[in-house]
Amino acid sequence: MARVKFNVNTEYAYLQNFKVLQNVFARHTVNKPIPVQSLTKCRMQDNLEFLQWTKRYWDQHYPGGDYDAVGRRRASGAPAGAPAARAPSAGSRRGVTPTTTSAARPRVATAGGGAPSAALQQEVATQKEAIAGLEKERDFYFAKLRDIELLLQSAIEADPELEKEEDTLVKHIQGILYSTEDGFEIPAEGEEGAADDLETF
Repeated sequence: MARVKFNVNTEYAYLQNFKVLQNVFARHTVNKPIPVQSLTKCRMQDNLEFLQWTKRYWDQHYPGGDYDAVGRRRASGAPAGAPAARAPSAGSRRGVTPTTTSAARPRVATAGGGAPSAALQQEVATQKEAIAGLEKERDFYFAKLRDIELLLQSAIEADPELEKEEDTLVKHIQGILYSTEDGFEIPAEGEEGAADDLETF
């Protein structure tokens, strides 16, 4: 536990912690390969599957009794901001991870909880209204640009020579319509959906 780094957020630190975990698995002959590469990418599906396996392993092999996780972390030099340990319940049994009681849970403000909540809800409503206005304006200008593009396409279909000439009004308008800003790249077809499929947290 002294080699585990708590509250890390860099891939290098993740790799160090998973190396410690792999060594512990090897020392205790746990025959479970750890998918380090996929776990360090923080995709929800991979992490959830590994956590489910860990929970099942815990339920099958934990001998019962008290386990002071906070005390173990403090002994390893973890930050002191960890929550205080609670007294073990008398009803704890083998294979069941104890949960925190309502007294030990932090209090969370409810949706209707006073002036700060109302102010935040008002700010959210204002932001949603502003976003709706911006989207409407964006759609309005996009429709105008699309109309211009369709007019150009019909003019070129009627007279294909317009596109072949270099210094014409049609070429200048097309140059404006299809120009991009520095650093902007048009995604290839199929790449747009692939990026959305990788869920992270």
